[in-house]
Amino acid sequence: MRKARQRAELFSHLFAGIFFMIDYCQERPEDAAHIEHLLDRAFGPGRFAKTAYRLREGVEFIPELSMVALEQDILRGSLRYWPIEIGPSRTRAILLGPLVVDPELQGQGVALRLMEMSLQKASGLGHTLVVLVGDEPYYARVGFSAAAARGLCLPGPVDRVRLLARELMPGALAGVSGMIGKAQAERRRATDLTAEQRVANL
Repeated sequence: MRKARQRAELFSHLFAGIFFMIDYCQERPEDAAHIEHLLDRAFGPGRFAKTAYRLREGVEFIPELSMVALEQDILRGSLRYWPIEIGPSRTRAILLGPLVVDPELQGQGVALRLMEMSLQKASGLGHTLVVLVGDEPYYARVGFSAAAARGLCLPGPVDRVRLLARELMPGALAGVSGMIGKAQAERRRATDLTAEQRVANL
C-alpha cells in the first residue's frame, strides 16, 4: 500500500485533462547536455549575466541534491544546488537554482515537487540553510522568505525583495549576516583548475 502511494505521488500529474507520468531522480552525467538545452529554451543566454551565476562560475554543483524530472526518460525539469558561504564567519549554506521546467509542463507542480524532494534530502544530509534569488510569492510555498534573508547580500546587483532564504534547521540564521560568496574549498578548486590550465598552455 505504501509503495503504491509513493508511486502515485512521484509519477502522476494531470495536464489538460490527461495524466502524464514523471519520474523524479538524482541527476545523472548523461543529463547535463539536456539540462543546458532546457535552460537555453527557458532563460536564454542572458542568464549568464545574472548575479547568482557569479557564485556558480568555476564551482561544482552538489550532485547528491541535484535532481531531474523525467517523462518516459525525456528530461522535463532540473534543479541544482551549489555550495556557498555567508559573511565573515563563512557560514556554510547552499544556493538553490537554477530551477527549470519544460515550458509545456509549467504550472503543473513539477518544479514544486523537485524542490520539496530535494529540500527534504538536503535536510537529511545535514544542510541547515538555503538561499535563492526568485519571486517570494512562488517560493514561499516551500518556506522561503525575503525576511529571512534580510541580513544577507550578493556580490552584484539584485532586487532585495528577490533575495530569499529558508532555514532547514531552526536557528540556522541566528547571527548570520553579510556577503554571500563561493564556498572556500570550491574557490581553491577553481583556482587550482585555472593554474593547471595555464601550465597546460605553456
